[in-house]
Amino acid sequence: MPVDLHRVEPANGVRDERQISLGFPEHPATPLLAVPNVSEGRDLATVQAISRAFSASAATTGDGREGDGSEDVRLLDVHRDSDHHRSVYTLAGPPGALADALLAGAGEAVSRIDVLAGAASSESRGEHPYVGALDVAPIVYLDTASRGAAIAQALVLADRIGDELSIPVFLYGELAGGRTRAQLRSGGIAGLAERIASGELRPDFGPARLHPSAGATLVCARAPLVAFNLQLAPPATVAQARRIASLIREGGAEGLPGLRAIGVQLSGGLAQVSMNVERPFDLPLALVVERVRAHAPIASAELVGLAPNAALAGFPDDLPLPGFDPARGVIERALELGWQLSG
Repeated sequence: MPVDLHRVEPANGVRDERQISLGFPEHPATPLLAVPNVSEGRDLATVQAISRAFSASAATTGDGREGDGSEDVRLLDVHRDSDHHRSVYTLAGPPGALADALLAGAGEAVSRIDVLAGAASSESRGEHPYVGALDVAPIVYLDTASRGAAIAQALVLADRIGDELSIPVFLYGELAGGRTRAQLRSGGIAGLAERIASGELRPDFGPARLHPSAGATLVCARAPLVAFNLQLAPPATVAQARRIASLIREGGAEGLPGLRAIGVQLSGGLAQVSMNVERPFDLPLALVVERVRAHAPIASAELVGLAPNAALAGFPDDLPLPGFDPARGVIERALELGWQLSG
């Protein structure tokens, strides 16, 4: 499907305003995505219970089963990672229909995940930074015409999480003057609690204190990004992965635009460069692979959640991408082949 991307002068000096289209008609029925991330990737029962909670308000796809509630929202994908101790869910729905499904899954996550207890134990922490049980809950617009609807839905969601679940919510990205997740996560959960108590940070919604077990939640409205990992071939070390990440992330000596990157160590001693490609229409994954390969051999790649088709242009045929199914892993195809919502 065609992708049209034009960069114009930023309206407020904070960000580039980009015209984005994944080929969907620019009318109110164009779906939005939600990509809630929860801080649990090891307890399969918990991950499945949260999936069922999302599915109580959504029609589950992929295996022919139907949800118990409305079919306006659909659960497209669940990605569980024990090393990162994180699960990423992808839901799709028309504007105005996502908040109920997200609140149901968030409530289940809050009832089952105690991130404050986990933060006190190094064995309980995963490789991915976090501040909450429902750590982030971005609303994703698939064309520029849907940006306003995504912003409205993100604000409704943030208000309801704060009010109904008593969780402090911090906005990030374009809803917060460009403030980043990394800035909010600096110092971890303990650091965030101290910054709230000192008055340095004030939640945008909800109580001015961390939830006693669920911490805080970060909410934004954004265009699609791609969560992408590269496992380095042995005997590469985590020190090498961290060095590569520091070189290629935006602002690094070989920095790529809109690339966030960290180096982590996986179980079995494997080293991984874990990335968010925040401008996937400008920066195809093939170029990220090329840049990493200039420093170390790569054993395999991993896509977390879904990606726009443009991001996969020219992806190298010789690089394994285990578990990737184009019918489920590409946003356009996922919505076309059985998941596209009726207008």
